[in-house]
Amino acid sequence: MATQLTTHPAARAVDRCRPLSIALTALALAMATASLVGPLGLDLMRYRTSPTTLHQLLGSDAAALFVMVPLALAAAVLAYRRHPVAPPLATGVAGYALYTYAQVIIGQEYLRLPGTVERFFPLLLAVFLLAEAVLVLAWRALPSSLPAPSTRLRRATGTTLLVAAGFLTFGLHLPSMLTAWSDPAAMTEYASSPTPFWMVKLMDLGIVVPAAVAVGVGVLRRAGWAQRVAYPLLVWLTCLAVSVTSMAVVMLADGDPDASPVLAVGFGVVTVALAGLTVAAHRPLAVRRAAASSALCYCAPDIPRELLTPPVPVQRGTRSPARSARR
Repeated sequence: MATQLTTHPAARAVDRCRPLSIALTALALAMATASLVGPLGLDLMRYRTSPTTLHQLLGSDAAALFVMVPLALAAAVLAYRRHPVAPPLATGVAGYALYTYAQVIIGQEYLRLPGTVERFFPLLLAVFLLAEAVLVLAWRALPSSLPAPSTRLRRATGTTLLVAAGFLTFGLHLPSMLTAWSDPAAMTEYASSPTPFWMVKLMDLGIVVPAAVAVGVGVLRRAGWAQRVAYPLLVWLTCLAVSVTSMAVVMLADGDPDASPVLAVGFGVVTVALAGLTVAAHRPLAVRRAAASSALCYCAPDIPRELLTPPVPVQRGTRSPARSARR
C-alpha cells in the first residue's frame, strides 16, 4: 500500500544550521590552505609587497591559521549542534575573512614588486566567496530574539566600541596619514608599499570606524537593531584586533623600522577588552539554550521542535483512530 508522509510546510526549510556548518568547515580549510601555501608555510605564494608590509601579512596569516581557523571550526561544530552562539560567531568570522582577504587580493604592488600571489587568485577568491556564503547563512540563522544586555554590559559595550573607533582614527590612522601628506619618505611602510597603506585606511575609516560608532551609540541608546548587530560585530572586531596585534608583534620581533611598541600594547589591550565583552555578551545565549533547547530549534527559533521530528507515515486506505471513533 502507498505511504504518504505528512510534514508541516515550515519544517521543510527550517534547518539553516546544517548548510552553515558545511560552509564554515570549507571556509576554515580554505583559510588554512591560504596561510600554509604562503610565506608562513611552504612559501609558494609570495606576496608582491615590501618587507615591512610582508611582516604585517605574516602576522595576519598567523592569526588566521592559529586563531581564526580553529574559531571557524568551533563555530561549525556549534552550528551542527544548532547552538545559538553559532550564528553570531560565524558572522564575525566571515566578516573578518571578507575584510582580510580583500586586502590581500587588492593590496599588492602588482607588476612593480616580485611575487607569485596572482597565481593563487582562485584560492583567495574561494576564501572570499565562502566568507560571503557564511555571512548570508549566519545572518539568516541568527535567532530572531536575542537577550538584551544588562545595563552594565550595555554601557561597557557601547563605550568600548566608541573608544576603539577613536583609537583607530586618532591613535593609528591620523598620525600616519599626516606623515604621508607631509613627509612620505620618512615612513618606510608608505614609501615602499603605498597601495596597501591606503587600502587599510579606506576599509578601517570607511567601514570599521563607522560601524563601531553607529552600533556603539545605538547600544547606549538601547536601540533594538544595535543590540542585535552588536553580537556579530563584537566577534568581528575581536578577530580584527587579534590579527592587528599579531601583525604588531611580528613587526617588533623582526625589527621592522615602522614597528611601534605603543601600538602593539594598545592593540593588545583593545583585543583583551573586546574579547571579554564578546564572551560576556554571548554567555546569556548559552544559558538560554540550556533552558530552552528542548522546546525550540535555534536555527529557526520561531518553530517548535516537534515540527522538526521525523514525519509519521500515514497509510492510504486506513482510517485514523479519531475518524474511527466518530464513526
